[in-house]
Amino acid sequence: MPSSVSSIHIRRAASLTIGWGNLLNLVEALLEPLVMVFSLWSVAAFREGEITPPYLILSLIVFSLTFPGSARLKLTVWQSVRNIVFGWIGIAALLLFFGYASRYIKQFDPEVLITWAWAAPVSLVAGHLFFRVAAPYILHLQSPPKRVVIVGMNEQGIALAERIAGDRYANMILLGFFDDRAPERLAKHSEYNLLGRFADLSSYAKEERVHVIYMSLPMTTQPRILRLLDDLRDTTASIYFVPDLFVTDLIQGRMDMVCGMPVVAVCESPFMGTNGLVKRVSDVVLSLLILILISPVLLFIAIAVKLTSPGPVIFKQRRYGLEGEEIIVYKFRSMTVTEDGGSIRQAQKNDQRVTPLGAFLRKSSLDELPQFFNVLQGRMSIVGPRPHAVAHNEMYRKLIKGYMVRHKVKPGITGWAQVNGMRGETETLEKMKARIDFDLDYLRNWSVRLDLYIILKTVLVVFKDQNAY
Repeated sequence: MPSSVSSIHIRRAASLTIGWGNLLNLVEALLEPLVMVFSLWSVAAFREGEITPPYLILSLIVFSLTFPGSARLKLTVWQSVRNIVFGWIGIAALLLFFGYASRYIKQFDPEVLITWAWAAPVSLVAGHLFFRVAAPYILHLQSPPKRVVIVGMNEQGIALAERIAGDRYANMILLGFFDDRAPERLAKHSEYNLLGRFADLSSYAKEERVHVIYMSLPMTTQPRILRLLDDLRDTTASIYFVPDLFVTDLIQGRMDMVCGMPVVAVCESPFMGTNGLVKRVSDVVLSLLILILISPVLLFIAIAVKLTSPGPVIFKQRRYGLEGEEIIVYKFRSMTVTEDGGSIRQAQKNDQRVTPLGAFLRKSSLDELPQFFNVLQGRMSIVGPRPHAVAHNEMYRKLIKGYMVRHKVKPGITGWAQVNGMRGETETLEKMKARIDFDLDYLRNWSVRLDLYIILKTVLVVFKDQNAY
């Protein structure tokens, strides 16, 4: 019998989530880019009688911006439609800006662009709805449902079973569990079939033609795992390990290789490699554009702050940035004080320290505008977890588990928490915990589209939010 796990060849899943079939993934990756391209070609051909070179170039740009398409099947129909519309608004705004900046927009018929502006999102929504209906048939075309068993009726095994049951596109049939513990110890999970003990697994897999076996066992039971793997050599089942960290709250969890050794990322920044470059380029381009557009507003506010109350125009405060390093953040001064010590009181409703002009600046978030210079300096990002004062960080990192994980990325001028009602004072620990939950959710699910959605929603939130003072 082999003496170590390394001598056994085990197939490892590419990620810690349940994957769909390759065909379904391929269709979903191509659906959105192709729908946008074909909608453009259709409008151009209908209006001009042919697809001229400018439209071919534009379609190539659109395909590059949208490939691969977003995975939306697990979202509700409303969530999918909303994301499609906001995503299209972001892409259209980007194309319009660069079209005017490069003057290339003159190559296009305005009627074609206007028609495509509404035809594209309508086509995307229709294509997505059709895909939702067709997805089960696409899965069936690829292969019959996989027959699956799970070895180990423990926490991560039950979590995997629940995910399989809750995913209509998993294309799997869970036959049941194998476990050596006494049935009374497993009674709380009676809704699942207990098919037998570990010794019965090999014969059951051969007789019932099991396709996939998930090994949900603690790594401390290495001798038992090795015996099971040795027994299963006589079957055709694919074998996967479900490590204990399957139920851990992963941040950008993924498989990687270090010097030829497979490792699993448990907590990692989403801005690694190409993603980091995309994030930085978008920050620089957008912040430069915004600063050019708002420069008269910046000058007017600076003069108003100077004339209405004594003190500096710009308030500089120490905050924690990337990797928990201290940075200096700029704001227009909105108070009669410039506190930056070891104990700082958050602004509250009817706070006497806030000047009349400062109240308006804070309510409208205009006091945050100088932070676009922080973005150009590389200290901040346009979208990310909002930075808290150093004194607040030192307090909350001791009270909230996972608080410092938000510093795996640069702080942002706006963030996922702020557009979900967590803007302004966090006077209770529960509110701060809720804000941190949104920040960590942003890290898990970051995409360029999510950033664009947050930026657009921020504008709406600023005009109607009542929480900032």
